[in-house]
Amino acid sequence: MGATALVIGGSGPTGPFIVEELRARGFRVSVLNRGVHPYPFPDDVERIVGDPHFAEQMQAAVEGRTFDVTVATYGRLRVTSQVMAGQTGHFIGVGGCVGYRGFVDPRENFPTGLMLPVREDAQMAEAGDHEFEQQVARAEASLFNAIPGATLFRYPYVYGPRQVTPREWSLVRRVLDGRRSIVVMHGGMTIFSHIYSENAAHALLLAVDRPEVAAGKAYNCADDQQVEQRQLIEIGARALGVEMELISIPQVEQAQRALIQPVPYHFMGDVTAIRTELGYRDIVSAPEAIARTVLWYRDNPLEYGGEYEQRRKDVFDYEAEDKLIAIYRDYVAAVEAVEFRPLHENYAHHPYAHPKQHRQGRDERGR
Repeated sequence: MGATALVIGGSGPTGPFIVEELRARGFRVSVLNRGVHPYPFPDDVERIVGDPHFAEQMQAAVEGRTFDVTVATYGRLRVTSQVMAGQTGHFIGVGGCVGYRGFVDPRENFPTGLMLPVREDAQMAEAGDHEFEQQVARAEASLFNAIPGATLFRYPYVYGPRQVTPREWSLVRRVLDGRRSIVVMHGGMTIFSHIYSENAAHALLLAVDRPEVAAGKAYNCADDQQVEQRQLIEIGARALGVEMELISIPQVEQAQRALIQPVPYHFMGDVTAIRTELGYRDIVSAPEAIARTVLWYRDNPLEYGGEYEQRRKDVFDYEAEDKLIAIYRDYVAAVEAVEFRPLHENYAHHPYAHPKQHRQGRDERGR
C-alpha cells in the first residue's frame, strides 16, 4: 500500500496537475470537493463529495480517514486545517497575497501602496484595515495555530485553462469580435504578480518532495519572469496573429469596466525563499504560458454574457470604448500640437563625458 494524499479542490486550474504529479510520485490520491465542477480524473483517483467551507460537512466527508499528505487548494483554510489536524501528516494549504497590509487598499501604507518586492514577512493586515485583507490574515494565523508544521503557499493571480475569472478572455473575445484596439490604464505599465497553473502546481509539489524544509513556512509564488499588462497583450495578440493598439486612459473608476486589469498599482511578491529553499524554477516560461492560455480560450470560448464573463466585470461595451478611443486620439493630437523651445546648443547630447583627449579639470561634455 502506497502513501496516501488528499487533494481538497482538484478541479480548478492547478488541480489536475497536482493530482497527476502526486500519482506519478506513487501516492494513492483522493479528491474532495463539492462535485459542482467535475473533472475526468483517472479511475484510480477516489472522489469524495464534501464542502470544505463548513466544518460539519467537511468532517463528515473524512470521518475516520487519515492521509499522509493533504493539499488544500479550495475551501476555507480555517475549516480544512482544523478538521485535518490529527488526520494528516503534512498539510499544505493554498492562500493568496491579499493578507498583506495595503494589498486591497493601498492607502493603508505610507508611501501609498506596497514596497516592492513584497517579502513573506511583510506586515499583514490588522484591525482597521480592509476587511478582506483581515480575513485572509486571520485564515493564515488559524492554519498555523491548528497545524504548526503546515506549509502555506501564497498564490498571486493564477492563469491558465479553466480559470473562473480569466483575464485572457478579455483580450481573446475582443479579437474574435474584430476589435483591434484595447483600453488600458496608465499605458498598460502595471505589473501584478501572476503564475501559470502548471508552474503553481509545480511550486506546491516541491513542498511534498521536501517536507522537512517546508514545514512551518509560508512561501510567495510567481512565475520567474513577470510581464506588464502591455507585454501580456503583445504576447497574446501575437499568438492570435493580430496587432492591438493600446488606448491609454488615466485612473478613472467608471472606465475600469473596459480593462483587463483594473488595479491601478503594482504588486510583486518576493520569491527568493521558494527559489533558494525549495529550488523553484518555472516549468513553462511566462511568454509561452500566456500564449498557451490565450489559444486555449480561443479554442474554448466562454459563453457571451455567461457566469465567467460576469465574474470578470468586463462589460464589453464597444460603443463606450469607442468614445474613450476618440477622447484618447484627440488628447494625443492636442499634446503633439504643443511646441517646446529647442534645446540650447550647449546642452549635452549625453549626460556623461566622452572626452576626445585628456584635459586638466572637468572633462569636456560628450557630444
